[in-house]
Amino acid sequence: MTNPVSRREFMNLLGATFGTGALIRVGSALGMLPAVAALTRPVLAAPAPGAGTAVILGAGISGLTAAWELAKAGYDVTVLESSNRAGGRVMTLRSGDVVDEIGNRQVCEWDNEPHMYFNAGAARIPSTHRNLLSYCKELGVDLEVFINESKTALIQDDAMLDGKPIRNAEVSTNVRGFLGELFAKSFTTAQLDQPFTESEAETIMGLIRQFGSLDREMNYKGSNRAGYVSGGFIDHGVQKEIIEFKHLMKSRLISQTLSANEGETGPLLMQPVGGMDRIIAGFTRALGDRVKYKTPVMSVMVKEAGVEVAYLQDGVPQTITADYCFNCIPAHFMAGIEHNLPGDYMQAMKYIRRGEAIKGAFQARERFWEKEEIYGGISWTSAPIRQLWYPSHGIHKEKGVILAAYDFGNGGEFTRLSQAERVEWLLKGGEKLHSNYRQMVEKPITIAWHRMNHMLGCSARWGRSGGGMTMEEEGLYHTLQAPALGRHYMIGDQISFHGAWQESAILSAHWALADMDQRVRSAA
Repeated sequence: MTNPVSRREFMNLLGATFGTGALIRVGSALGMLPAVAALTRPVLAAPAPGAGTAVILGAGISGLTAAWELAKAGYDVTVLESSNRAGGRVMTLRSGDVVDEIGNRQVCEWDNEPHMYFNAGAARIPSTHRNLLSYCKELGVDLEVFINESKTALIQDDAMLDGKPIRNAEVSTNVRGFLGELFAKSFTTAQLDQPFTESEAETIMGLIRQFGSLDREMNYKGSNRAGYVSGGFIDHGVQKEIIEFKHLMKSRLISQTLSANEGETGPLLMQPVGGMDRIIAGFTRALGDRVKYKTPVMSVMVKEAGVEVAYLQDGVPQTITADYCFNCIPAHFMAGIEHNLPGDYMQAMKYIRRGEAIKGAFQARERFWEKEEIYGGISWTSAPIRQLWYPSHGIHKEKGVILAAYDFGNGGEFTRLSQAERVEWLLKGGEKLHSNYRQMVEKPITIAWHRMNHMLGCSARWGRSGGGMTMEEEGLYHTLQAPALGRHYMIGDQISFHGAWQESAILSAHWALADMDQRVRSAA
């Protein structure tokens, strides 16, 4: 026998073929995967009498986290926020809200109902994001389940089945079946350089058979997982016909049906009841008048004994001096703010790029998706809108707000369109999935994060090669993570290996707080 396969190679092949979910299931069965990390919230020592002042630049989630932990420890904290609201890229839109996009100001005209809202930025909380969830609990933020994947949602690709949208379940079931059969037959003939025990091999074959819904001969002959043409409750169901793999292979969206609930979106997902900004409201409620709005920072001067920050309040210059500064201002803005930060620090700051995420949303005249047996989840299309999200909340209400487009990092083309052109772009994409879409939606809102005031960009990106950070990039990252003169800390998802998530921003604040606390204790 030839072509030996080691355990490591087998796990790599499994992950590449079936996605993270299958890898976790097999890895758990064989005891080969580690546990999830625990809470990182630091326990800060109380400041010495006459000391313990901190200024927080920006009221994003990392800034609010730092402010809250410092306030609880007894520090005198001031938060300076240049906008008229806290939250940064945590933004929920409701009736009457303004979209402050440069050159494209919009006012939300949706019905004023509790369930009629749209999370224009952060929208999901994985159950593994323990730190964020712990703050929700501490601050009294009620949560509900967010439905990320629905097997009744749709997959549509112009290159597949003449562009006809089909159910997620039909695509995923057939793909799993064909891949499962292929993998099962390859596995039974492979020579292993570190052979599995008979028990381990039996476990793996059982998982493969279950994964692909294979028969006893390890062949795929269709599955009721794809749904029934008719029946299936009080009589035998008529199983849907197999979609030939050669047709499915024409679509680049196949991976979405296998990986939509993998990685960060693999665990149970949640959302705050009433909108993601309920978390921000919890923090600002607890911090009270420590948060000052419409206070743009003009200069940041770091000294041996502290940090001096100049800012405007109602157009009047003000100055504040603090022992420590925690700065979550987007790094690309710091080039326009007077400062005396070290050269290598600024070199690292200027290296960070920002994603060009875009979103769109409509008010639906009626919840037409529920009439199509879709309750929450995401439909995927090869059209430029990429995704439609159906709200997990407000089920069976008269109306709802539907996410009409989401491109995480390549929204430049969308941004260059006029608002009318953007709306037509959204409508044409939605019609690919729902033929009556144009008649069912109204009152559009579009978001281009790299043109939003006080942001001019989405999540921070360090690596430029597509394969993670290089050693040089990691060096820049750690330079910016370390405090300037032990007094000024950059925080936010820009100081994270895993940007875009609120948990990342929170962890960056925790790291900075722990480092500061160690310095305070050492100096005592």
